[in-house]
Formats: sequence, structure tokens, C-alpha cells
Amino acid sequence: MPDSQPQPSHSSSSSSGPADPASLLLCGARLTDGRTVDVRLGGGRIEAVGTAGSLAVDGTRACGAHVDLSGYLLLPAPAEPHAHADTALSGEGEGPVSYDVQDVQRRATEAALLQVGHGATALRAHVRVGDVQGLGALAAVLQARRALRGLTELATVAMPRVLTGVAGADSLAMLRDAVKMGASVVGGCPDLDPDPTGYVQAVLEVASEHGCPVDLHTDATDPARLSRLAAMAGGLRPGVTLAPCGGLSRLPAETAGRTADQLAAAGVAVVCLPQGGCGGVERRGTAPVRLLRAAGVRVTAGSGALRDVSNPVGRGDPLEAAYLLASRHGLRPEDAYDAVSTSARAVLGLPEVRVEAGFPAELLAVRGDRLAGALSLAYSRIVVHRGRVVARTSAVREYCNSAATGELGLPRQGRGEVS
Repeated sequence: MPDSQPQPSHSSSSSSGPADPASLLLCGARLTDGRTVDVRLGGGRIEAVGTAGSLAVDGTRACGAHVDLSGYLLLPAPAEPHAHADTALSGEGEGPVSYDVQDVQRRATEAALLQVGHGATALRAHVRVGDVQGLGALAAVLQARRALRGLTELATVAMPRVLTGVAGADSLAMLRDAVKMGASVVGGCPDLDPDPTGYVQAVLEVASEHGCPVDLHTDATDPARLSRLAAMAGGLRPGVTLAPCGGLSRLPAETAGRTADQLAAAGVAVVCLPQGGCGGVERRGTAPVRLLRAAGVRVTAGSGALRDVSNPVGRGDPLEAAYLLASRHGLRPEDAYDAVSTSARAVLGLPEVRVEAGFPAELLAVRGDRLAGALSLAYSRIVVHRGRVVARTSAVREYCNSAATGELGLPRQGRGEVS
């Protein structure tokens, strides 16, 4: 079944009269509560939601550009809380990953566009600083962020390797420089430092100095270390996030439950990676999602590696992450989608999105009429960012003529006979 590359969509108006170029009418969309509605967007927000046909002017659609969403389910757009922009799409290259500024900018831009096409209108990208990369990779990703303005919101996490001892002094200074350059989140991998607790303390200090969130990679196999981290992180605002925490699922249930309670009490969020690992940790595995949710931890899901050495077939698709949470980890489809949309936006510090008047126009339309079906077969998608369509992916399934389709009257899409 062919699946086209996402392309920016230019919606057409059915009227030649004057129209507000910033307005957009989404017609005939189905909501998760079963209603079929029209949704009018303007100024980057949802202006009105009404029954199908009720928002047209004088029985027409002369209010501006429109998109026919008949047959589509309209949802709050996903957000990607855990991407690796500097290494994305590098898995097929020969030799070590290139950190040439132009190479990183090209890969980061292409990766972000792929994720926009999947529906993610906000991304948090982890970028290594120090060592061989210096600040060059961060500068390249920040350039990509500027180029992508209007298509997606791209936030960057500065990730130094070592922060303690003599070897970490330069990296600590570089981490502060990274924040001054434009990195909006302070992060890293404490598991790789000789002094993990000292590493976390250094990150928290820099984040506190600049008022930045913290986003750390850890396998979470050491409950005592996590307990100390929770104690240190409890008072930090705007918040601390851990990922991917796959080691928690390998701990005894009682120990994992106690650790989850500590994380919940400290307000620490967890991003799991059901699609695979990432370069920040050595072992794979998904965090115990249901245990963490039961303890009150805010759990969201990210994509992790996108076709780099950590996962050469990574897709960077938030709907696939939600599908895996439902099919493999037993979450209801609604809770699985929440993990890549509402909860993901909350972890990123973004405003909530609902398909209601007054909320941000960050939306994803997926072919289907129920959320479970959309997660199962999410081929065709239309992505809205700041009130305008920024990507469209279409898929057409065709069958050859057969007695089965004719006699049973099965629905069929097609543009002609398939021989």
C-alpha cells in the first residue's frame, strides 16, 4: 500500500469572495465522543466548534479556506518528548556519525519534518555537548529550529557526558554556555558519569540558575540513586523528567513500587520509549507504565532513536508509541493516546489542547471513526499547527476485482482496476 511523504497542504476555498487568510474551517470531523462537527480556527486557536454545517456562512463555506475531514477522527496533536536530533537518520552512514554542522542541521531538519508528518507539532530534542561535538551540534540544531518555525515547536536539551571531577569542569562550563546559546532544557546521562549523584547535583544547579527544566537519561536500575534524585529534584520548578527508565521493570515489584511512589511524591515525570532504545542508555526495555501510572507518576511516551545506531528502523511516530502502549502494555486506547498528546504536552510545559473553543489549534486528523482503529491503521493524516495545515499524508488501498468485494459489498478505495 503506497504511503506518500508528508507534504505541506494548501487548503482551497469554495468561494471567490473575501476571506480571512488566517481562518480555516475543518468540516465534518468526527470527535472521540462520537459527534460530527465543524471546527473554525483563527489566530492560532480554535474559535468555534459546532454541529456539521453550522459554521458555514449563509449555507456556504465562504468564511475562508476549508478542509473536508469527512471520514477523519480529529484529535489534539501529539507532541514528541524524547527525540535525538543530532544523531537522527545517521544509522546507514559509514564510520562514525558526522557532527559537521551542515550534516547535523540537514539530519535534524529532515527528522523533524518526518515527525511533523506523523502529527507531532512540538518536539524536545536531546543534543550532545562537549567531547568531540563541542557546541557545534547544538548550534546546528538551533539553526534547524529557526528554519522550522511555523511548522513545529522544537526545544533542545543540552546533554554533556561527564560533569564531575577534573574531566567534568570544561563540560560544566560548556553546559552553561549551551543554555546561553538557546538550549531550553538541561539534561544528560548521570549513569555514564563516575559520580552519578554529583552529576545530577550539577545539572540541577545549572537548571536552577537559569530557570530551566531538567531531562535526564537513566536506565533506573539503582533504586537508591533514584531515591536520592527524587529527594534532590522535589523542589525544582519547572520540573524534572526521566527517560527511558527501562531498568525499573527489572526490579522486584515491591522495590519498583516504592521507587515509583518516591518519583510521584517529587513530581518527577517519566518518558518511556516503547519503540526501542536511545543512545543515552545501554540496555533496552520499557518502563513499567501501569505501575508508574498507578503510583501517580505522570507517564508519557517518546520515540527515542530515529534510524540511528541505537534503532536503525526507528520511525519517530508517536501514534506507533501509543499503539504499543495499548497492544503490549495493556493501556486503554484513550490512555495510550493521552501519553503521546496531553501528557506529553504537559511534560514539555505546553498549554493543554482540547477540541473546544479557546484552545490552541494544534490538531491531528486521522482516517477512522474510533480511536482504537486510528491507532491500529493510522495511515492517512492531516496535521494542523498554529491553526494551519502543515502536513498531509495520504494512503490508498486498492484491491483487484474479486467476488468477495462484490458479493459482500465491502467498502473499497481505489482509482481504477488493479490487474
